[in-house]
Amino acid sequence: MTRINTNVESLISRRALTVNNASLNESLTRLSTGLRINSGRDDPAGLIASETLRSSIRAITTAVDNANRADTIVAVAEGGLQEISSLLLGLENLIDQTSNEAGLTSAEISANQLQIDSILGSINRLAEATAFGDKKLLNGNLTFTTSGVNTNETTGTALNQLSSVQVNSSKIASGAFRQINVTRLTASTRASVSAVLGGTIATSTSVRNGTLGAATSVQIRGESGSELLSFASGTTAAAIVTAVNDRSALTGVQASAYLGTLGTGTPTVSFSSTAYGTDALVSVSILENSGITAGDAIGIDAGTSAAIKKNGTNGTFTINGTNAVVQGLDASVRAGDLSLDLTLSSDFAGVATSASVATFEVTGGGARFSISPTVGLSGLEAIGINEVSTSQIGLSTSQSLATLGSGLANDLASKNFTTAQKVVRAAISTIASLRGRLGAFQKDTLQSTISSLKVANENVTAAESAIRDADFASETSKLTRAQILVNSSTTILQLANAQPQNALALLG
Repeated sequence: MTRINTNVESLISRRALTVNNASLNESLTRLSTGLRINSGRDDPAGLIASETLRSSIRAITTAVDNANRADTIVAVAEGGLQEISSLLLGLENLIDQTSNEAGLTSAEISANQLQIDSILGSINRLAEATAFGDKKLLNGNLTFTTSGVNTNETTGTALNQLSSVQVNSSKIASGAFRQINVTRLTASTRASVSAVLGGTIATSTSVRNGTLGAATSVQIRGESGSELLSFASGTTAAAIVTAVNDRSALTGVQASAYLGTLGTGTPTVSFSSTAYGTDALVSVSILENSGITAGDAIGIDAGTSAAIKKNGTNGTFTINGTNAVVQGLDASVRAGDLSLDLTLSSDFAGVATSASVATFEVTGGGARFSISPTVGLSGLEAIGINEVSTSQIGLSTSQSLATLGSGLANDLASKNFTTAQKVVRAAISTIASLRGRLGAFQKDTLQSTISSLKVANENVTAAESAIRDADFASETSKLTRAQILVNSSTTILQLANAQPQNALALLG
């Protein structure tokens, strides 16, 4: 080096030192933060991918928190229902105990009624008090709302088509509604047995009088029980019908009579079930006394005296195009995000001549939980929690649990023990069904979603870590290399800066 104005070697050394210092600083930054990408210039494409994955991780974490919160809320509701279920069991015990009338004093019956009143009050209190924060869970606030129920929108004629509607789950956008179309393809039927009567002909009117020519006993059995009815000779069809219908609550069988004109019909008593569907049955056995000739007594199905048993049939219905599960007048559907339980009226489900389509709308309501990383209708799960106060559970609105209270239709003083037991058992079934739905929602929807989201969170986090996190083994090696190069560059720069001094030797 004989030039002193420009030290090229020094420039080269300084550039190398700058590069090595930058590499050292980069390694120190990555090791101190644990991140490979600390700014956009480190890896622009990697930064974009990493931020997208971070957004997904945050959304997944929030969805897990939402699902856990939903699980807690449902658990609180189920806890209240569990206590109500225990109270209902105690209620049935009191009714069954009091039905043993001869074994209880009037004071004991009064004490039992006092307990029943207290239980009914506790059920109402639990229905109102079961809450998560200020959100009441069992007072009907979380029931799905409907409109247009029992209106025949196909023909515009008012028709009692639906006796009850229970929406278990349905996804509905805010401010929107969901139309439900129930279409009857075939009607449900009662079980029915026809009995032909003998009797004389009134010449003045040419009408068979439909009387028994001899004493006859009839064993009638339905889904509720059986009764043996005995009729004297000369008993009319109207009297037979009255006797059967008087015991209809005990047997589940009702009767009607038809007196045909001579030549156009035969006097007939029809025995039919009060219920519809395959579970409905009628069994009639004719027990004739000796000495009765053919045509004197009741004959089943065109004169046969043998016992006969028949069942009803379930109709065929579709709900929004999906085949419904039908039992008598009850129809239900579980299709995708729609779950409905309907009780159809006999006017609609059991009469082939009525309008074949019932239409109503689900307008909102329900307990709505967002348990998906993507906010929207697809990530929404909703479940209906119906009101469980004493006025809302039981056989029907007119035969609710509240009617067991003092002074009402089914209190102990009324001695309607059979009806009271049916009301309580219907309430028990309602609460058990609701608890089962909530439990299934927790297990099959919430818990499975939480498990799935946790797995997704692990995978997305691993992907984000692979892009953004520093590899300490690699960065340590780079740090060591950078330290050596910086030291080396510093030494070389020192030598390069000292080299121009050699030119002084030429000056002697």
